[in-house]
Amino acid sequence: MGAALVKGQNGALDAARLLVSVRTEAAVDVSALLVTEAGRVRSDADFVFFNQPDGPGVSLRPGTPAALSVSLAELPADIAQLRAVLTLDDPAATFGRFAPPVATVADEAGNVLYEYRIEGLGTESVVIALELYRRNAAWKVRAVGQGYAGGFAALVTDHGVSVDDDPVPDPIAAGSSSPGTAAVDVFTVPGEAELSFEKRATLDVRKRAVAKVLIDGDAFGIRARVVLVIDKTGSMNRQYRDQVVHRVVQRMIPVATQLDDDGTLEAYLYALSFAKLPDITVEHGEAWAQTYLHLGGTHGGIDYDKLGGRNDELPIMRTIIDSLRPGDRPTLVLFFTDGGFAKKREIAALMREASLLPAFWQFVGLGRANYGLLRTLDELSDRAVDNAGFFALDDIDQVDDAQLYTRLLGEFPDWLRAARAAGILR
Repeated sequence: MGAALVKGQNGALDAARLLVSVRTEAAVDVSALLVTEAGRVRSDADFVFFNQPDGPGVSLRPGTPAALSVSLAELPADIAQLRAVLTLDDPAATFGRFAPPVATVADEAGNVLYEYRIEGLGTESVVIALELYRRNAAWKVRAVGQGYAGGFAALVTDHGVSVDDDPVPDPIAAGSSSPGTAAVDVFTVPGEAELSFEKRATLDVRKRAVAKVLIDGDAFGIRARVVLVIDKTGSMNRQYRDQVVHRVVQRMIPVATQLDDDGTLEAYLYALSFAKLPDITVEHGEAWAQTYLHLGGTHGGIDYDKLGGRNDELPIMRTIIDSLRPGDRPTLVLFFTDGGFAKKREIAALMREASLLPAFWQFVGLGRANYGLLRTLDELSDRAVDNAGFFALDDIDQVDDAQLYTRLLGEFPDWLRAARAAGILR
């Protein structure tokens, strides 16, 4: 027996050839969606199912049920994820009527590497069981267990497959008659089980608010790198003293859980220069904030005084831009500041350069300040696409989760579509 996975957990894949199968008492079809970093197929040829049993690097192996034979080396370079899908033969049936299916990943010799017992299914008739995905130069497996209320047509059209069918509802949790946050299915990441019951409940509410915004924007299921940049200048003293910035971090973690493969936030503090901080994880978010959110002194081996007390956005922006490559998965940059962008011409030039790269920059103003350039980003000319948004919050603690995430993520799906149309994303 291989390693047991729970929903949201991932594991390394060392074998080059794999067999993805399922044990279930229900009659099911197994299929695969080969998607780019944008979470969509390149064409209908990237959908492997009973009527199209062969695709690039993937084929259906006959059986009851069938299984997916996968050659990781033969998957095209621009395919970032393979999503294994289970569909009940009887469209009127639901997974809740049967014992939980068990998805397995084995090597070509039949040795089981991983098993995932898909608990908690109810009125779903279609579920994404597992996801094989690239992480740098390696492949990993992730337990997904994501149901689609709209059924098979909803799932494939959401991934860009053309079907001759009527429009279908958004992929919200099965059995729901309302798109409210309580009905939205969400991704779970490792580390959540280490939280207290109260913290898990708060995180769950926030994850659902994030997922609702992504669903409304037809962007749910997108995988993106999430980068958090926080101003560390003297004018931010009150925001640090009152731990406003600490609470900002807690409210950004749910964004990463729904977008990033591993649910982590890549974090930076900046002033005249910047510091790359350890990634923020779900279970260590509060400890991370207490360790690294300071204006001066030495913390975690970093001399904060050397970063300076005034702001210069150019070094941190240049570093992020230099980390981007055409064809990469999308990047969402969450940039928190209290203003003072003095080098307007240079920053505008950077944003024009960055518009050709796969990143959307969401700037957020903290407190009452003169934000100047940031307020005019939407009107900045000579960009390949609109790659930035801005809004200011006089008091972020007075903004509820639904409103915050709507403002934070509302333009991201529009940028995804524009970037695809412009060839920036595949």
